[in-house]
Amino acid sequence: MAFVAGGALASAVSNAGGLGLIGGGYGEMDWLEAEIKRSHNSDIGTGFITWSLAKQPALLEAALAAKPKAIMLSFGNEAPFARQIKDAGALFICQVQTIEQALSAHDNGADIIVAQGSEAGGHGAIRGTISLVRETVDRLGNLPVVAAGGIADGRGLAAALMLGASGVLMGTRFYATQECLAPDEAKERTLDATGDATVRSSVVDMLRGKDWPAPYKLRTLQNDVLDQWHGREEQLSESLEEERKAYDSAAAERDFDHAAVIVGEATGLLKDVPLAAEVIEEIITQAEACLARPPGCL
Repeated sequence: MAFVAGGALASAVSNAGGLGLIGGGYGEMDWLEAEIKRSHNSDIGTGFITWSLAKQPALLEAALAAKPKAIMLSFGNEAPFARQIKDAGALFICQVQTIEQALSAHDNGADIIVAQGSEAGGHGAIRGTISLVRETVDRLGNLPVVAAGGIADGRGLAAALMLGASGVLMGTRFYATQECLAPDEAKERTLDATGDATVRSSVVDMLRGKDWPAPYKLRTLQNDVLDQWHGREEQLSESLEEERKAYDSAAAERDFDHAAVIVGEATGLLKDVPLAAEVIEEIITQAEACLARPPGCL
């Protein structure tokens, strides 16, 4: 949730009993420091895109200086940062998309593994959530595993617990909250869409100039830009400079027929834009009900 999960959202989630994370993303020092201050030193953490953090290691120093509860890394080699995070006293969370990555994170001292399925919004790989979570739990023994991807309510939390996960990580559900920094126009689109309306593609990254490594692609809502260019990336590369200008203009104008709304398949489960604390309360209540009287609970 780069640049949309700021200090207010992270603080609200933590104050309500979860662990809120600031979306450090690709890294802008001024933005990161400002959002850490907006959290009012709540018990929060910060997440980074690992391959991008490697280009700006000072961002991690800034995050650790605020004495966060946790640092989460995803999409790259976590090893160079593991000792620094653990020596600072923060929980070391690694998000993974394959079993190989999970084993690497375990060997490098991760305290928590987030097993992210392809249903998730934003960047991800190809494994589905259910099988990836179950296999990760089986392979890693007593290390806490958190499920991510396609989870937005208490039914999803209950299902994850039944798979052996210790909890869930949710992005799309918190995208549609009052504290999220995403534009209101984008939030409204998440309420109108079904999970069928999302697609995983490299088109938006090409237009934004983000050189993502394989196998990661970005899941967003389908829109006119994807209708035009998804599956035609080679042709897009031939007119990339012109198309990037058009994309940047659309993003600045909040024209989401052309700019990306970065959410996952769980968008079809969203019906409102509540406070983050209300989300957590509802999810816990629903999960407790499901676990008390499965199956087929609502």
